[in-house]
Amino acid sequence: MRPKVRSHVILVKSILDYQRFVSRTDWLGKGLKLYASLRHKFWSTITASDIHRLASICADLDLPHPTGIVVHQNAIIGPRCVLMQQVTIGIVASGIAPVLGSDVYVGAGAKVLGGIHIGNRAWIGANAVVLEDVPDDCTAVGIPARIIHRI
Repeated sequence: MRPKVRSHVILVKSILDYQRFVSRTDWLGKGLKLYASLRHKFWSTITASDIHRLASICADLDLPHPTGIVVHQNAIIGPRCVLMQQVTIGIVASGIAPVLGSDVYVGAGAKVLGGIHIGNRAWIGANAVVLEDVPDDCTAVGIPARIIHRI
């Protein structure tokens, strides 16, 4: 039985490989950076996603359905986060990108925009448009998102 290809794992690995080799100036480092860049472009095309190679992500980022995900280059995504399909992590006029804490779940189609902080263990509902900070252990739902404190 052939093992299942997990494209999102390979996409995240290509981003982390690129970041590891980006500062190397020797010929091997440049070759490895080029290889990681080509892998990133290939898997970005396959998954129809646009996660910038310089975005700060953790190796355990989970993209169960990686189609249509957009992550700005200045975004910071903490450990064990889950981004569903069609999620955008981006900027508004200020040019500052969001910071996601650890164990954040972002539902399908959600938009997290601007220089905001999403707290640890926060949930962002499907199709929510989040423009303000979300505290730890809270849920944000709606357009624009409103904060619901979980007990």
